[in-house]
Amino acid sequence: MAMASFARRKAHLLSRNLSSDNLKYSIFRLSSSRSFSSGSDDNDVVIIGGGPGGYVAAIKAAQLGLKTTCIEKRGALGGTCLNVGCIPSKALLHSSHMYHEAVHSFASHGVKFSQLEIDLPAMMAQKDKAVSNLTRGIEGLFKKNKVTYVKGFGKFISPSEVAVDTIEGESTVVKGKNIIIATGSDVKSLPGVTIDEKKIVSSTGALALSEIPKKLVVIGAGYIGLEMGSVWGRLGSEVTVVEFAPDIVPSMDSEVRKLFQRTLEKQKMKFMLKTKVVGVDTSGEGVKLTLEPAAGGEQSTLHADVVLVSAGRIPYTDKLGLDKIGVETDKAGRITVNKRFATSVPGVFAIGDVIPGPMLAHKAEEDGVACVEFIAGKEGHVDYDMVPGVVYTHPEVASVGKTEDQVKASGVEYRVGKFPFMANSRAKAIDDAEGLVKILAEKETDKILGVHIMSPNAGEIIHEAVLALQYGASSEDIARTCHAHPTMSEAVKEAAMATYDKPIHI
Repeated sequence: MAMASFARRKAHLLSRNLSSDNLKYSIFRLSSSRSFSSGSDDNDVVIIGGGPGGYVAAIKAAQLGLKTTCIEKRGALGGTCLNVGCIPSKALLHSSHMYHEAVHSFASHGVKFSQLEIDLPAMMAQKDKAVSNLTRGIEGLFKKNKVTYVKGFGKFISPSEVAVDTIEGESTVVKGKNIIIATGSDVKSLPGVTIDEKKIVSSTGALALSEIPKKLVVIGAGYIGLEMGSVWGRLGSEVTVVEFAPDIVPSMDSEVRKLFQRTLEKQKMKFMLKTKVVGVDTSGEGVKLTLEPAAGGEQSTLHADVVLVSAGRIPYTDKLGLDKIGVETDKAGRITVNKRFATSVPGVFAIGDVIPGPMLAHKAEEDGVACVEFIAGKEGHVDYDMVPGVVYTHPEVASVGKTEDQVKASGVEYRVGKFPFMANSRAKAIDDAEGLVKILAEKETDKILGVHIMSPNAGEIIHEAVLALQYGASSEDIARTCHAHPTMSEAVKEAAMATYDKPIHI
C-alpha cells in the first residue's frame, strides 16, 4: 500500500511542468519522507560535522536547552582529531617513546633486560582501542544530553535544510533554525604527488603502516610531519624531512626553533630545508623523489620506502552546497564569518578549521561553545591570540602569545626572561633536562606578551601561561606565585623571575 502511494505521488510529480532541478528536489523530498526520519522535525541547531568543534557545539547547544541534531559522515564521532589525527598520533608517540626510553635510557636507571622487541600490531591495537573507546564515549555524551545523531553526509538544499545521505543508504532532510558548518579540514595535496596510503601516505596512512619503513621521507616540517617523523624514527626508521621554507615550524619562536631543530638532529632526524619536490617515481620497490633548491638549481634524488606528505591542511567544504545557498568564502577556501561566527547567509554559521584562525582541535572546541552561546542569546568569546600551540615530540614545544620576532616587529619595548631545565631539580632528578622556558614581557608594564616552553610535558606546563595571558598578568605575578617543589613548572616561575628581576637557581 505504501509503495503504491509513493508511486502515485511520484507519477503526479512527473506529470507537472517542473524544471529539472525542482523535479529532482521534489522527488528527493518525497523519497526522504518515507525513509530515515531521525532529525526530520525542526531543530533549534543543526551541526554538520561531528569533530571537536561540531560535537562540542552539539553538546553545549543541548545543555543550553536547544533542540540539537549533529550530522557526521564518518559514522564515528570525533572527526579527524579523534579518529585519524590528534588521539591516535599521541598514542603512537607515547608507545614509541616508551620503546626509545627502554633502548636508550632504562639501563642508566638500573633497569636492564636481555631482549627487547617491537610488536607493531600490538602497538597499533592499543592505538585503535583508545580511539574506539573515546568515540563511543562521545556517543554516550550525545545520549546523555539528548543530542540527535545522524550518520551520513550532509549538504545544504536551503539555508534551513540539510539533505543527508545516510551510511545505511537511506536519505533524509534535517531542518534547523540555525545550522553550523563544522566540517573541519583535509590533507593538502602537492602537485604531481599522488597519495595512495601505501608508498605515499598522508598522516592517516602514517598512523597505520603495517611495517616499520627503513627509510621515511617527510615532506613538510610542521607539527604533524615532525610528530610522525618522531614516531617512526624512534622505532628505527631513517627519517629525512624535506621543507620548502628556510625553517621548520615557521610559527615557532626563532630562538626556540633553532634549539628544537638541534635536538631533533641529535635524535638522528635529518633536514633538507629550502628544498622542493619536483618529481615522484613509484614504479620501483620504493619511492624516488627528485629534489631541487627552492630558489632553483641543480637537481638531486632521494630514495625512500615510504613518503609522508605533510604540507598542511585545507578547509573541507567540498560538496556541501555552499554556493547553492550563497555562503561566501575567501581565496583560501575558508568560510568568512563575523565575530558571532555568522556567515553571509542568515541562520548559517561556521566554526573550526573551515574559518580563519589556527587549525587546532582546541580552537574548534572554543569556537563551537562561543557560537552556540551567541545563538542562544548569550555572549561568547574566543581570543585566537590566546590559543596555545604544542608540538608533541620529545621534548615537546608549547607556546602561547607572541614570539620575540613578533614583539620586535610591533615596536614595543620588552624584556626577556629565560630559565634552562638543566637548572631545574625535577628535570635533573628524572634525567630529562633538555629545554628552557622563555617569557616575553612589556618593559614598561611587565605585562606578559608571550611564553615559549621546550621540555618534557611542555603541553601540560603551558596552561599556567595561557591563564596568565588571558587575565593580563605580569611576569612578577607568576614569579610571586608559589610553585610546588620539585616540579618542572618551577622553571616557569624562575623564568618569570628572570624577566622582571633575577632568578634564584641560575
